[in-house]
Amino acid sequence: MALEHALLVALDERSGSGYELARRFDRSIGFFHSASHQQIYRVLRRMEEHGWVTCETVAQDGRPDKKVYRVAAAGDAELDRWISTPSEPDHLRSELAVKVRAARPDTLPDLLAEITRHRDAHAARLDVYRLIEKRDFPESPPPGGSALHQYLVLRGGIRVEEGFRDWCQDMIDALTPPSEQDLP
Repeated sequence: MALEHALLVALDERSGSGYELARRFDRSIGFFHSASHQQIYRVLRRMEEHGWVTCETVAQDGRPDKKVYRVAAAGDAELDRWISTPSEPDHLRSELAVKVRAARPDTLPDLLAEITRHRDAHAARLDVYRLIEKRDFPESPPPGGSALHQYLVLRGGIRVEEGFRDWCQDMIDALTPPSEQDLP
C-alpha cells in the first residue's frame, strides 16, 4: 500500500491540515502503516500536484496560516481504482521468528528475554486496541457505513495482537527449561 492511498483514506474520512492529518494518522492508520510527519507533508504536496487533493489556505489569529486538504474528484477515482485492484495477501515478516530459528543453547536466556519483551509489547498494544474498541464502539458491531469499516479493521488488529501475544507465550512455554517453569 502506498502512503498516498493511506492518506486518501484518512482525508476521505475527514479533511484536515497536514498537522491534523499526521496526528490522526498516528492514532489510527499509523497502527498498521507507518509514516513520519515529513513524509506525510511531502506526499500531500505530490498528491496536490496529481490533483488527488485540493488545498485551501485558512488564516489563523496569531499563528501561521494552515492548509486544509480535501479529497478531490481525481482522488476519489484513484481510491476507487486502488480498492478495485487486487493486492497480494500480507506475509509475516518477523525478525523475532528468524532469531528463534537461529537460537543456540547459549543464547536461550537472551532469546527468552526478547520473546518476553515482544509478548509484553503485543499485550500492551492489544490493551490499547481494546480500549479504543470500548470507547469508540460500545455497540459492536456498528450498524454499517464507515464506522463498521473502522470497527472491522480494529477487530483485525485485535486478532493479530492476540495471535502474536499467544505465539510468544507458546514459545516461552516451549523454550523454558522444565526446572525453571515452576519458579515464580
